[in-house]
Amino acid sequence: MADSDNSRTLPTVTQGDLHSLVVASFPTHPELAARLAAPLDIDDLAFTIWRQWCAARHRLIESCLRQQGLEKRLFAMVGMPSDAPEAWKAADQQIGYSEAVQEEERAAALEDDVAEMLWDTPAASIVGATAKLHAMLAKWQPAASSDEYPWPQLRSVISDLLKIDAEISSGGNARRQVTVGEIHQRHSRREQHRED
Repeated sequence: MADSDNSRTLPTVTQGDLHSLVVASFPTHPELAARLAAPLDIDDLAFTIWRQWCAARHRLIESCLRQQGLEKRLFAMVGMPSDAPEAWKAADQQIGYSEAVQEEERAAALEDDVAEMLWDTPAASIVGATAKLHAMLAKWQPAASSDEYPWPQLRSVISDLLKIDAEISSGGNARRQVTVGEIHQRHSRREQHRED
């Protein structure tokens, strides 16, 4: 990967985008997606580095899938490398499998480096802390819906943080609306009682 690829401008990621991405990453909490779409820009270095980590993670996943596809193709063309080493080398050069392996190694190293920067950067907001937790889970849990300890518990913490952040971001409007609705209902009941 050329250095210029690493300095490319990332698309704007909003708070709502973080919520959607995180919720999509953890299918055990799909009900949060609708409630957590407040598109506010975030000024938090941890969040900015998380965006870079997401891009690096995406490149790693793409390069891993490419390498696996080429490896499968190479096995189909030649068989085991030990059975026909010269044919394996020729087919490898033809399809670029070794280059794909090197690309995957570079992508993994970049993703690890950005992840380390993320762990070392203090979060300045709930969104920044949530982004760090999301990266940790996405990087190390065995599957997005793993029910082994501590993954469900950590997904629950992320869910809580996203709910709190959505409430804070909306200025607590969700609670105010419920409270105002309750007051209005009580007032209507009192008025009805007076008329009776």
